[in-house]
Amino acid sequence: MEMFLQQVINGLNAGSIYALIAIGYTLVYGILKLINFAHGEIMMFGAYFAFIAATTLAWPFWAVIAFSMVVTAVMGVAIEFIAYRPLRKAPRLSALITAIGVSMFLQNLALMIFGADPKVMPKIFPQVVFHIAGLEVNSITLITIGLSIFFMILLELFIQKSKQGRAMRAVSENQNAAVLMGINVNRTISLTFLIGSALGALGGILYSTAYSTIAPTMGTMPGLKAFVAAVLGGIGSVPGAMLGGFVIGMVEIMTKTYLSSTWADAIVFLLLIIVLLFKPTGILGKNMKEKV
Repeated sequence: MEMFLQQVINGLNAGSIYALIAIGYTLVYGILKLINFAHGEIMMFGAYFAFIAATTLAWPFWAVIAFSMVVTAVMGVAIEFIAYRPLRKAPRLSALITAIGVSMFLQNLALMIFGADPKVMPKIFPQVVFHIAGLEVNSITLITIGLSIFFMILLELFIQKSKQGRAMRAVSENQNAAVLMGINVNRTISLTFLIGSALGALGGILYSTAYSTIAPTMGTMPGLKAFVAAVLGGIGSVPGAMLGGFVIGMVEIMTKTYLSSTWADAIVFLLLIIVLLFKPTGILGKNMKEKV
């Protein structure tokens, strides 16, 4: 039982990171109906920005997090303005291909700037091991879960209670009607990319802290798993992305513990296939009916 509870904690740790990254996918899809496959690379750049702030500038962890989230958020807005906004009225396939192109561009840009050799993420968080009822809980695990839940709750309150959050929900429902109501659609979409990129950067920091390494290709697999989490929870739904992230994290850790680590990725993507077959809208997704 102690081993099982220990793995539950590890699953929550991994799941909270996937949930943060999945929120970026689900926010952009909810507004633009676009799968932003470059989101994993945005997460990767967030980790590199944190690495620079922690090693070159030697800032404390709160300043490292703030710097990385702000710079990555600006980067996400710039990507939307340069790569996605001109294709706003183009077929969805064009935007999807562009997203894949942006992903490859960012990977190669990171390779040129930072080199191919993996970097070791410094220990930016205080590390203390707590012994609770026979379980070993690292302070980094508590910080990861705590930060993730805090920002998820903050985002949900922002979407539900603030004026800009209501504007985001209006644009996601009907862009043309939102324009008639006086909502600035371009600004709302930019805000969506800003928030999603900032949370992706936080996910990148927590991921690189947990696994200690940063590389230009580090965002590929976490990005794909976060996409699976978004689809599993119901893409377009922020609570669904959170739930999907925790489910994927738990499935991955339990598979590594009780089956084999080589099966972990296969089980995660098999779960995606099962969801698409039996409930394509995801756990919290809603069926949308179109009148012809």
